[in-house]
Amino acid sequence: MGIKMTRLENFTHDRFGLFMHFGAYSVASEPDGGEWVRSTKQLTIEDYQPYVDQFNPVDFEPLEIAKKAKKAGFKYAVMTAKHHDGFCLFDSKLTHYSTAHTIGRDLVREYIEAFRSVGLKVGIYYSLLDWHHPDFPEYGDIFAPNRHNLSRKDVPKNFDNYLKYLHGQVRELMTNYGEINNLWLDFSYENEPDSGLPAMTDSVWHADELIKMVRELQPNVVINNRLSINNISSEVNEIKYGDYTSPEQIIPPKTIKTDQGKLVPWEACITINDHWGFVAQDHNYKDARTLIYTLVECVSKNGNLIINVAPSAKGTFSSEADHILSDLADWMTINQESIVGCTNSFIEEKPDWGWYTQNGDKLYAHIFERGIGPIRFEGLANKVDYGQRLDTGADISLETPWQAEAFKNDLFYNMPESQLPDDKDFVIMLHLKDPQD
Repeated sequence: MGIKMTRLENFTHDRFGLFMHFGAYSVASEPDGGEWVRSTKQLTIEDYQPYVDQFNPVDFEPLEIAKKAKKAGFKYAVMTAKHHDGFCLFDSKLTHYSTAHTIGRDLVREYIEAFRSVGLKVGIYYSLLDWHHPDFPEYGDIFAPNRHNLSRKDVPKNFDNYLKYLHGQVRELMTNYGEINNLWLDFSYENEPDSGLPAMTDSVWHADELIKMVRELQPNVVINNRLSINNISSEVNEIKYGDYTSPEQIIPPKTIKTDQGKLVPWEACITINDHWGFVAQDHNYKDARTLIYTLVECVSKNGNLIINVAPSAKGTFSSEADHILSDLADWMTINQESIVGCTNSFIEEKPDWGWYTQNGDKLYAHIFERGIGPIRFEGLANKVDYGQRLDTGADISLETPWQAEAFKNDLFYNMPESQLPDDKDFVIMLHLKDPQD
């Protein structure tokens, strides 16, 4: 019987997640803002209402998306239950501002049941902000759509009412949908000093109470670190609330460690194109090679990667996204073992040709650049039993060629091909004589 992994060990084992931003903003499909369109365009609730009324994803078939996701190698997913606009994709008893009331569908339940059915873990994104709730700050708040609307300046607010709503909705999500693997909260921020408004952060959200409730309802859930400020950069090495840090649209330059040298778990969240919410005009997609390189880089630095692919207002992925997921599937089918269950290797210096990942006595060389001459594995002389290509399973010859005899501490693979067998990422497994820490 295997040793049961902790919730965080399960999370870091899986390494690769799918993010889906989905909501009324998908109808707007606005290049200037995407899911932030209410804020960027400073729309009133009435201005935004047509998008809510039109949001009816008749082609949203989460089981088909789940099958694509599993084939592409994703191990878990996260979907928006409520974004900053406040419009809910789940059946909440605390509001009528939801798809349950507009179209009679609980899209969160549909997503969760579909992804679970194919063996993927499920996560829920929930925004701490709510630009629709009558007691959430408006005038003067740095991000609120009505931040400059003088007619909203003296509207009375009872933030305690909003707190009850926020905590109540999180309770619903943690109670009504079975086991949840990941709670993705978003986000905390500073207001301008002269606004008279507080920093929207842990003490304002009553983070201690919120975390306590979530842990009681979902003891195995992992939670990101966005209940406190300064939480999305690549250098955060303290986790005040939650289990892992969440750098956004950037990869940390190296493993993240505490001041005491302990590794900090992290998950980079990136978009497949340039927006989180669906924008039809955005064709600036990252190709599969770029995404694979990014995934490998994350794992080589002890991180996870979650890639956002936004469904359209009808509920489908774009043809470009589908093509990229198919390319990912081709690569992951062969090379998944070099990602899942792996972490940073004992070799700290990045090799010229790519990255290393490691799982116990298996060291994976991810070769992105062929270069000239033999592939050099620096410092590995007398440390490797044998090597294998992951694509064919064939053993490779690890010998020191004549032109490299001066490098006594290194190991070499005299690759016969002048081009990489897989230009997206050619992976070699090096079996270590003794696993290195």
